[in-house]
Amino acid sequence: MRHDTSPTARALLALEAIQDSPGITARALGDRLGVTERAARRYVAILREAQVPIESATGPGGGYRLGRGLRLAPLMFTPAEALGLVMAVLEGHRQAVDPADLVGGALAKILRVLPEPVAGAVRAVRRPSGPPPDPSLRVDPATTARLVEACSASRRVRLGYRLEDGRDRDMEVDPWAVVLRHGRWYLLCWSHTSSARRVLRVDRIRSAFVTSLRVEAPEQLDALRVLEEHLSQGWRHEVDVLLRADLLEAGRWLPRSLGRLEEVDGGVRLRATTDDPEWYARQLAATPLTFEVVGSPALVQATEDLAARLVKAAGGAGPPAPGTHQP
Repeated sequence: MRHDTSPTARALLALEAIQDSPGITARALGDRLGVTERAARRYVAILREAQVPIESATGPGGGYRLGRGLRLAPLMFTPAEALGLVMAVLEGHRQAVDPADLVGGALAKILRVLPEPVAGAVRAVRRPSGPPPDPSLRVDPATTARLVEACSASRRVRLGYRLEDGRDRDMEVDPWAVVLRHGRWYLLCWSHTSSARRVLRVDRIRSAFVTSLRVEAPEQLDALRVLEEHLSQGWRHEVDVLLRADLLEAGRWLPRSLGRLEEVDGGVRLRATTDDPEWYARQLAATPLTFEVVGSPALVQATEDLAARLVKAAGGAGPPAPGTHQP
């Protein structure tokens, strides 16, 4: 517990401890609060002065417990508890971001009654996404809460991070946003270790220490857009596609995670990278847009293979030869 925690805050924490552990002794209460046994008794006295019925008993089975007639607020969450609850809901229920949904409505009620510092942090990561494909992608709510609070407070963070090859690396970052997308939690940040913008997977963060150094995030940061654009870059195969559409129509059918859209003569240019050209070809084919793959040999081959499979699935009939007549 922080040394500068106010007496009022400690008294409320004492109330929570007594509620969670009926019969807790003054010594154990002091240990929970990080104070002496005498100070713990003083916080119990503060609660009694506030008309909170705290009963005490002596002997081996003695200690403090709540008396009859006390009506506590139904929700008393720490940031980590609140974020953990919301994370579990978002990961397990796709429609939880919709207040009209049954679960989404319940989640909205929880957010409304939480203290604003907690609700604001939780609201920051309330994004549409499906459940994680692998249980190993689940992240620690306490670590995620520290990252969200660091983003809200604009504080630099020292991280212990596991790289893709399994090596551990110490990093110092300016955190900008925590985002849930495609079943994974990401930290969007500026890395002083790499002197570059980075998107880090939260499930690979082994430790997070929030420093007192203040930082600044880019103005009018669209964290979700930046994240999705980042996810479309840095893979093995180049993607270069000309879409016969305007920018508005292309943006309606193609998510930002597929790449960057740029308006050019004759349509819109889609540029990205991918490790799976076959998957990328299927994404393009699923749209009603007319497109031409240019300058991407692996994607050209994947598109041709997909077209051949579709022709075969349709009975193997290709386009009629010139001059022939179909019945």
